Amino acid sequence: METNSMITPEEQNTAVGSSNLTVNPHPVERADRIQTIDIIRGFALFGILLMNIPGFGIDEIVYYNVLGNAHHGKDYYTLGIIFSFFDGTMRGLFSMVFGAGMILFTMNKKEVKGGPTVAEYYYRRLLWLVAFGLFNAFALLWFGDILFFYGLMGMLLYPFRNSSPKILWVLGLLCMFITVAKDTNNYTNQREKRLAYVAAVNAEKEKKVLTSKQREEKETWLEMEKNFKPDTARSAENVREMRGSYPQVWMQLLPENTDGQIYYTYRGLWDMLCMMLIGMALFKIGFFSNKLENSTYVMLLLLGYGIGITLGIVFFNGLVGQFIHTGFYFDQYRVQHNNLYDIRRLFLCIGHASLLMVVYNSKLVPWLMRALAAVGQMAFTNYLVQSIICTLIFYGYGLGYYDKLRYHELYYVVFGVWILQLIYSPIWLKYFRFGPFEWVWRSLTYWKKQPMKI
Repeated sequence: METNSMITPEEQNTAVGSSNLTVNPHPVERADRIQTIDIIRGFALFGILLMNIPGFGIDEIVYYNVLGNAHHGKDYYTLGIIFSFFDGTMRGLFSMVFGAGMILFTMNKKEVKGGPTVAEYYYRRLLWLVAFGLFNAFALLWFGDILFFYGLMGMLLYPFRNSSPKILWVLGLLCMFITVAKDTNNYTNQREKRLAYVAAVNAEKEKKVLTSKQREEKETWLEMEKNFKPDTARSAENVREMRGSYPQVWMQLLPENTDGQIYYTYRGLWDMLCMMLIGMALFKIGFFSNKLENSTYVMLLLLGYGIGITLGIVFFNGLVGQFIHTGFYFDQYRVQHNNLYDIRRLFLCIGHASLLMVVYNSKLVPWLMRALAAVGQMAFTNYLVQSIICTLIFYGYGLGYYDKLRYHELYYVVFGVWILQLIYSPIWLKYFRFGPFEWVWRSLTYWKKQPMKI
């Protein structure tokens, strides 16, 4: 689930030190936007669809089928590229931009005597984001929604808006350490169960009578191992329901939506805060607003991709082993490859953003940069439109293509959506100040109908 949103308000993109501070807080004018932040946001939005598309279009058993077969072919190579290069990084980049946007929102608002405070506007905005997340999950039926979580996690950022980059880096890395520590503890507990099982099996081979504890340990691991393997009956039922009517799909996804929002609020807390805090730090040193030398971006590009891609390949190979040869993996490794996840995605996020800065400064494809900026300016709308398009293509109440495409064929849909959004976003912004969902969100935030037409 990269899941996988929008943190893309107009007011997030005003330039630092902009003189366009007015008495009455309002969305920022187009001329005051930082284009590079919109470009990065648009790129991250497209990348999130790369990660989300399997959730929209195919049952999760596909991962076992692709990884368990011969390690070649279009499906396997596509999966390898996605997990080595993009997995977690697009959501990470979005989290970084969210952190930067939090600073921009608060620094470009003045307190008005007798009116709402900046904090009131900020928290009102995030509460509405939570509501939009519920709408995306329970009305549009995208179980991988991240608006809900971003709204909640964003509420924790406000006290750190004036912190120094050094403090923000320390806090971000501390959150990363907590995530790694939790994962390590979970893996260690699972590995201890595996070792106890192996000991019991070896005792049986030596014709020893197992104690009640050894029998229990053996059964515990065997039960756990079942959960690591695909349930073909459950998969068939899921495919049948997802090809059904809207009520059928709604009921099928209800447990995942409700349980997932509870679980990932707890599980994803440190994951999201880590990248948001680091994004705040990077913004404060001018990274996202193109304030660094181009040579610095080139160096960060090489460093980010050099380390990130290397770790990504190692991470993917470890993932294959853990999926397919679970018992052997626990026997072989004291520490899981998943511990590379956060450090790998941090380097890749910096590499992705640096690449965009280098391309932007080189003026090689200005038309693409302008189109990406438009996509990023309308990212809230475009994120929800992705949910609408993909559910109508794959779910039963639409075209019903759920689980009918091969893994690599899902990305033909992704490229089609990208092209569509690259075309209509600039056209829409020629006539309107905001995307339609941005307009609704801003009007609710300021509790005042915002002007829409240019």
